[in-house]
Amino acid sequence: MAGQSRKWMILVATIWIQAFTGTNFDFSAYSSDYKSVLGISQVQLNYLAVASDLGKAVGWSSGLALMYLPLWLVLFLSAFMGFFGYGLQWLVITNVISLPYFAVFMLCLLAGCSICWFNTVCFVLCIKNFPTNRPLAISLTVSFNGVSAALYNLAAKAFNSSSNDLYLLLNAFIPLITSIAALIPILRQPPLDPLPTDAVKRDQLIFLLLNFLAVTTGLYLLVLPARDPSSARLLFCGAIILLILPLAMPGVVYARDWFHRTIYSSIRVDGSSFILIDHDDLELHKELISQENSPVLNGVSCAGSNDAPSNCIIEKVTKSSEGCCEAIIQRDRLVMLGEEHKANMLIRRLDFWLYYFAYFYGGTIGLVYSNNLGQISQSLGLSSRTSTLITLYSAFSFFGRLLSAAPDIVRTKIYFARTGWLALALLPTPVAFFLLATTGSEMALHVGTALIGLSSGFIFAAAVSITSELFGPNSVGVNHNILITNIPIGSLLYGLLSALVYDANASASIQMLPSSLVCMGRKCYFLTFVWWGCVSVLGLASSALLFVRTRTVYDGFEKNRRS
Repeated sequence: MAGQSRKWMILVATIWIQAFTGTNFDFSAYSSDYKSVLGISQVQLNYLAVASDLGKAVGWSSGLALMYLPLWLVLFLSAFMGFFGYGLQWLVITNVISLPYFAVFMLCLLAGCSICWFNTVCFVLCIKNFPTNRPLAISLTVSFNGVSAALYNLAAKAFNSSSNDLYLLLNAFIPLITSIAALIPILRQPPLDPLPTDAVKRDQLIFLLLNFLAVTTGLYLLVLPARDPSSARLLFCGAIILLILPLAMPGVVYARDWFHRTIYSSIRVDGSSFILIDHDDLELHKELISQENSPVLNGVSCAGSNDAPSNCIIEKVTKSSEGCCEAIIQRDRLVMLGEEHKANMLIRRLDFWLYYFAYFYGGTIGLVYSNNLGQISQSLGLSSRTSTLITLYSAFSFFGRLLSAAPDIVRTKIYFARTGWLALALLPTPVAFFLLATTGSEMALHVGTALIGLSSGFIFAAAVSITSELFGPNSVGVNHNILITNIPIGSLLYGLLSALVYDANASASIQMLPSSLVCMGRKCYFLTFVWWGCVSVLGLASSALLFVRTRTVYDGFEKNRRS
């Protein structure tokens, strides 16, 4: 029982780490000041934002470090990378020291790498301590990463609402303090025995309670505004209390028998798993497919033998009247969920590239939008509203991440393939960009920011589960790192596009430094919003085609699971 109690303390520690290490989301809060101090163009400023995202391209280094170093040491290495990366940037922006542009670029890269290392530590903790409910644990903790900007915004206002460079100082110290606070639970990780079925279901009830508390935290940060430093300090203390409150979960574990007798027994959970692809369901699905005697399964032709379903692909039945669209839909389709794909096999799959471009044209473009919020609000004469926009994006990104678990919760009532949910989640992004291009009003800016945050948050959180389902749970670590290579690429391309449009419209008569022009008016981002809207439509089309191609295997898996 003590081991069960300690695993929930580890989950809470992981929530703390995620909540305070999404430091790249507050870049737009101090980007305008950075541009002024360094005397750089919008294109050069974009490269600094890209540097932070490039940390994801070297995320494999954290896995390598975990092979030779204890987890707690990797945690503190992550904290110290952020401490030096953001700390030295703070010294630069406050004019305490002077560094060349390339050195600042490398500091941004170091800080971005620390975020990736923190994420790896959290994933390892969830996988090790929650092997049965791993997707629930990862989804919950990753959701709190989306609320980081709102928390930092409150903290900055609580200390000094007029100094934007304070964000960098907070980015340096708060993750280090959080790592110290999380150290004791991490050092006391218990050896956990496999849980019986009833214990797994009771753990799922606890996850429901934690998700309810997470929604409460998000609403608290979104609805209650900080009007002055005193109210900001009060609200920040309240947010800390909400993050500490999940520590009551060990008490829930000890009282779970009482929950089972009085509450849990009244909730219908039979046949309603929260996890679409768990180990037992996956093995059953593979067994049912392998037992089929016919080489043709509902129009599916297997290239290999019946005992090797991983070699099976859906082949188009030759018809003279079949068009190009039908050929694309039928070509090399997946025959089952959970089939393991090595890297060389992955990159030959059409479904992977549809998935890659759906993420590239959808979620990544939302992240680039958040990096440009500072300049967008400044160009519209709303510089004083930048912190509000950051909080809005952060809160709705948080809700989007939480909503990514909805397909599993409602699946007994409304079943829909997860790739279909992905397509629906991408729909708000083009709507938001075309709305922003149509009007430059403050209301449109708020609505567009909320829609983009909601959409991108859902995509970021759902991506791990989709990668696992389509291309195998055992290969998800490598495959997901291949998928997110689109983040630094998109950050560079989309950011460069917006920077070129911005600098082309910047007026030489309005400037902070000779080499740092400021663009004012809707023209600064009008063409950018139009281009971003068109690109996000391509992402929506890619996700829709992915859904059409994978719907059959999702439906077949659900049919086998229920039978």
